[in-house]
Amino acid sequence: MSNKEIAVFGGGCFWCTEAIFQGLKGVKSVLPGYSGGSVLNPTYEQVCGGNTGHAEVTKIEFDPAVINFEVLLEVFFATHDPTTVNRQGADVGEQYSSVIFYTTPEQKQIAEKYIAEAQKDFTAPIVTRLQSFEKFYEAENYHQNYFAKNPYKAYCQIIINPKLEKFKKKFVNLLK
Repeated sequence: MSNKEIAVFGGGCFWCTEAIFQGLKGVKSVLPGYSGGSVLNPTYEQVCGGNTGHAEVTKIEFDPAVINFEVLLEVFFATHDPTTVNRQGADVGEQYSSVIFYTTPEQKQIAEKYIAEAQKDFTAPIVTRLQSFEKFYEAENYHQNYFAKNPYKAYCQIIINPKLEKFKKKFVNLLK
């Protein structure tokens, strides 16, 4: 059995999702980028323009012997709002859509089952899209490890820090 699998999630700003998933045991790497659209090699400016079809995503390489896909889904759904279309808080646009790009048929089945069961925890319908993973475009260097490099910037203090604190309390047993 392989000691490496890939998960690709879009749950709002990739600065937030990158910081969250980097803190999990069994996660080997997390890369911010773009997926799901029609434009080849998109730039951040193009994606933010809203005409590429891409979502901001994190590509997560993980060891399934340490952390499985279902646990990653649990973290994903606990750290963003899967009931809003193209929006996470003040961040609005198709690039902030809630989406799971499954990389295997098993991931698709697990995600479908997870969403069906998770719906009972939400009053509004879950709008998270399930889409077959096709292509990932790595974000520009200045987006990588953004929170670690910029912890005192306003967005990090106001948006990412509170998310990370909530995440750390809820998932303390999964932290590196």
